[in-house]
Amino acid sequence: MKRTKGITHAAIIAALYVVLTYLANLFGLSSGAVQVRISEALTVLPFFTPAAIPGLTIGCLVANIVTGSLPWDIVFGSLATLLGAVGTYLLRKKSPYLAPLPPIIANTLIVPVVLAKVYGEGTPIPLLAASVFAGELISCGVLGMLLLISLNRSKNNLFKR
Repeated sequence: MKRTKGITHAAIIAALYVVLTYLANLFGLSSGAVQVRISEALTVLPFFTPAAIPGLTIGCLVANIVTGSLPWDIVFGSLATLLGAVGTYLLRKKSPYLAPLPPIIANTLIVPVVLAKVYGEGTPIPLLAASVFAGELISCGVLGMLLLISLNRSKNNLFKR
């Protein structure tokens, strides 16, 4: 039962990530030099459950495919999400306020290089990094923390094992 529940949680998280990214893509917010993926708010979920790690990674992979990302973006974008999710999980016992930091850092370091090298974005990498950082700060730092605070109230019912 425990394994089935973990797989179910991962699948739900992946599906949510895909749907939210797809919606953001309809408004031109999910990719490019300026991006605010609403789905990135979900990157705080490893604070509650390890099932969020594969859920977020698979969700990002699928979302990048369905929104038309190039292969290297699919690989490295998903890697950034994986690293951020693992980092959040490892920090879960420290402070809930640290939960958004790993995905913000991972995406700020990896995505600008992808934008420059894969998509030929002409903006200098430090400016791309600042832009990605700002988007991640909104997605993970603000929306993610609002989600974390909301879920923290009912975590025993939602994520009990």
